[in-house]
Amino acid sequence: MTTHARPPADPATAAAVKAADRAHVFHSWSAQELIDPLAVAGAEGSYFWDYDGNRYLDFTSGLVFTNIGYQHPRVVAAIQEQAAKLTTFAPAFAVEARSEAARLIAERTPGDLNKIFFTNGGAEAIENAVRMARLHTGRPKILSAYRSYHGATAAAINVTGDPRRWPSDSGTSGTVHFWAPFRYRSPFWSTSDAEEAERALRHLEDTIVFEGPSTVAAIVLETVPGTAGIMMPPPGYLPGVRELCDRYGIVLVLDEVMTGFGRTGKWFAAEHFGVVPDLLTFAKGVNSGYVPLGGVAISERIAATFATRPYPGGLTYSGHPLACAAAVATIRVMEDEGIVEQAARTGERIVGPGLRELAERHPSVGEVRGTGLFWALDLVRDRETREPLVPYNASGEANAPMAAFAAACKRGGLWPFVNMNRTHVVPPCTIGEAELKEGFAALDAALTVADGFMA
Repeated sequence: MTTHARPPADPATAAAVKAADRAHVFHSWSAQELIDPLAVAGAEGSYFWDYDGNRYLDFTSGLVFTNIGYQHPRVVAAIQEQAAKLTTFAPAFAVEARSEAARLIAERTPGDLNKIFFTNGGAEAIENAVRMARLHTGRPKILSAYRSYHGATAAAINVTGDPRRWPSDSGTSGTVHFWAPFRYRSPFWSTSDAEEAERALRHLEDTIVFEGPSTVAAIVLETVPGTAGIMMPPPGYLPGVRELCDRYGIVLVLDEVMTGFGRTGKWFAAEHFGVVPDLLTFAKGVNSGYVPLGGVAISERIAATFATRPYPGGLTYSGHPLACAAAVATIRVMEDEGIVEQAARTGERIVGPGLRELAERHPSVGEVRGTGLFWALDLVRDRETREPLVPYNASGEANAPMAAFAAACKRGGLWPFVNMNRTHVVPPCTIGEAELKEGFAALDAALTVADGFMA
């Protein structure tokens, strides 16, 4: 079927899929008896559909990973071809798909990040980057931002700043959190980007000094924070962090799990700021999420630490051939179809202007921010005070305004990415202008609902 056709209804299959899910699938981040997962029948391009004949324009890219859209035929064919050739093999061997994926990724990472350690996803990438930094420096502590998400494994969840950390927080397990810059809700009472960058860097250096520079192994930052709100760092901030790391012998880890592989209109968001980290984590967009894959891109200096000293880490499925074949095909598709450049143009010419136009009509939009195909609308009760439309980490009745907004989006055929008081606009990087206009029309109607909750 084409993405413009109405999918056929299949209620019998819908009921069977839903029944099996409810009987046996344990869902993440959920109270199991309070959720009602949509039964998905298929997906193509920027759309997916259910068994009841409803089609949705996906403004979430899954979980911000289908950068080339669903079911790209070249990537599907590459997975099929690899499955016929060599479905799986242990990670200690040299395998063509693994070697080629590593080469293509290393060619696109900034600076000298030429060694690739493969994982199954982003959390494991953070887990191993933290381990590498601690072993390289011989220091125990990791600094990370409060407004952040880095994964749900043992170290990654403690490095995370947002409330998903709280139930599993083991005294932060060697992690110290700090405030990163965020002009719209500045923790530093700044009145300009320059002031925000300067004060945030001073705060970070104070944190390093008071924690003891000789105890700090790494600073872990999302290059552009994703789930936490898509806050673009002010000019000078990331270069300033790089300088602090160099001064105090600290490893700089940039988390590009969400921003990597074209999402911000560059191969990696670090390119926007002219910064090269010591370690860079990736996942999601590396193969558009078609087969689980993540990894750490490693600088020559840190790789040298393990040249004759064994690295004490590994995974059974590290560099899985199917996942790596999907990555090779995805990167080649992105090159051949100019998808990174398309994301940059679409963001500048269509998404940014379109969202700012919506903000002019809807007083519930406090701020529009983003780049490429990576945007957020910060929804408020009052533009003057910037009071969020719902409280921080709201649930139940307190979250009713955002729940009503999301429901309105879905009635309009749009599947939104909603987190706290924000809706994120993160569709596939291949999305077209007509599809975006369709999505903006649905957002327009849903924001009218949000406007009704203003103080």
